[in-house]
Amino acid sequence: MINLLALTRYGRLGASSRLRSFQYREPLARLGIDFDIVPLFGDDYISTIYNRTGRAQTVLKALAWRVRALFSSKAYDGLWVEKEMLPWLPAFLELALISQKLPLIVDCDDAVFHRYDTHRSSIVRAVLGRKLDRIMARADLVTAGNDYLADRAQRAGARHVEIVPTVVDLKRYSIGPRSNADMVTVGWIGSPITAPYLDIVKPILESLSQDVPLRAVAIGARPDQLAGSIFTATPWSEETEVDEIRKIDIGIMPLPDNPFERGKCGYKLIQYMALGLPVVASPVGVNKQLIRHGQNGFLAADSGQWREAIATLCNDPALRHSFGAAARVDVERHYALSVMAPRLADLIEGAVVSVNRRGS
Repeated sequence: MINLLALTRYGRLGASSRLRSFQYREPLARLGIDFDIVPLFGDDYISTIYNRTGRAQTVLKALAWRVRALFSSKAYDGLWVEKEMLPWLPAFLELALISQKLPLIVDCDDAVFHRYDTHRSSIVRAVLGRKLDRIMARADLVTAGNDYLADRAQRAGARHVEIVPTVVDLKRYSIGPRSNADMVTVGWIGSPITAPYLDIVKPILESLSQDVPLRAVAIGARPDQLAGSIFTATPWSEETEVDEIRKIDIGIMPLPDNPFERGKCGYKLIQYMALGLPVVASPVGVNKQLIRHGQNGFLAADSGQWREAIATLCNDPALRHSFGAAARVDVERHYALSVMAPRLADLIEGAVVSVNRRGS
């Protein structure tokens, strides 16, 4: 049995940590890899994001606990890190707290490096702009959520880079009967942090609703973020998210074509597709790989294409069904936990064994 210390960014409420680490606990344990999870920010921190309460004290406490966890890492067979160990602190401080002989696995599912290298402060860019590159160069394995992130890791000099897409547990995503109601529901899922992306489609859906019977819901956005728009806010929770997505007919993912957004892993698209929904998304980053245009959904680069794509799907239930069926098959083949867990286990074992051989 390989025993790892997993330093995640968040607790279970954080989507990235839940999907990239927590959901692998049982399947990896069955494959001989066990790990203790120590989040940097617990679920109380995520609650502050949704409730807009103060976070300074939480952050300081989190950093103190993270340093303590790093000192304990020598008791494990390897260290599995989500993105970085100590946000907003230089790489040399992180790396000084772990043994150079300890196998280091870094998982990257967001372009977090752009928070530093494109920061408006020249001091931040100078001190932290290459931070993630230095951590990835030290890593014995970098698992990247998409090509954009993998390319960055390779250019940073990482010795072993593998693309490990974000996946879902299909046991949770059983497909229910579709509604035959005349009113079509266009849906989005996310958080208050990503809700501003909906500004791209708000006026389009508002205008289209004058010609096509549709409604729009935003799962995870705050009501105040949707005021005056066609969207209705629906509360998010891990327990209800799948049931809420089942209530929609078309899943959307609008994004601006910016560096940070190119690093996103398309999780909401995979959720929609797993439930047999047709999808419409901006042609940004991994979206261009997830969506086979005209087969499981549509890519929409401007307001005209967004309007045409949504209108086409609203007016054609058979097309929605065929796109959704194709989307489900894509998830079953490429984005399911049952498919990815054995591959990830092999990668982790290979990294740990390789370090041990070098040290012997």
